[in-house]
Parts: sequence; C-alpha cells; structure tokens
Amino acid sequence: MNNKIHSIRYPFAIDKGFGKLAEETDYDRHVVQMIKQVLFTNPGERINRPDFGCGIRRMVFAPNSDVSANLSQVIIHQSLEKWMGTIIELNDVKVNNIEETLEIKIVYLVRATQQRRYLNLDVTL
Repeated sequence: MNNKIHSIRYPFAIDKGFGKLAEETDYDRHVVQMIKQVLFTNPGERINRPDFGCGIRRMVFAPNSDVSANLSQVIIHQSLEKWMGTIIELNDVKVNNIEETLEIKIVYLVRATQQRRYLNLDVTL
C-alpha cells in the first residue's frame, strides 16, 4: 500500500509557507493524529457526534491513583475500539500513574499496512 495520503493535519494548523490548511501526507502519522483526537476529545464536544471521544483530560479532576489509571485504561480501550476499530487492531493499552502524570502506552496494528505501532503519551494531571 502507498503510504501517501492528503488529510488535514491535527492539531488544526495553517501552513504559513502556502497560506492554506496544513496537510498530513504520511498515513502512519495520520493514524496517530486520529488516535490523539479520540483521546483528547471530550464526549459532547462535537455537535454532530456527541458520544465521540474519550475525554482523558477529564481525569484532571480525579485523584491520581491506581484506580484512576485502571479506569483510564478501560475508557481508552473502549473508545479506541469503538472509534478506530476499522483502522487499527488494538493489541494493548497500559496506563500508569506517575506523580501528577498519566503514562499511556498503546500497542496497535494498522490494518491497512499490517504494521505494529507503539504510541506513548504522557498526560499531565
């Protein structure tokens, strides 16, 4: 499969050199950007899809404990399965709490390329 695509880059930006919307042309980076959209969008934030998103930032108001990390892990897994299930095959999600940070590790298979990918994110609470 050709990994070239033309998609709006996330986060939304303007290409200053050309004065137009910044585009993403690499499929693997595009998939990572879509995963981040699911994780960082709160349910109710999108008018036409009120149940879209994971809302991981809402965990800012939860105590940073093992219980919060386990809850985050379940929410992330369910959201990615629901919204990205046709694009990725989710292999593993691990969430650890380290001081005031949630450390998120996601292992997935990109269905179009059959390549395993890893995404590590730190969300400060």
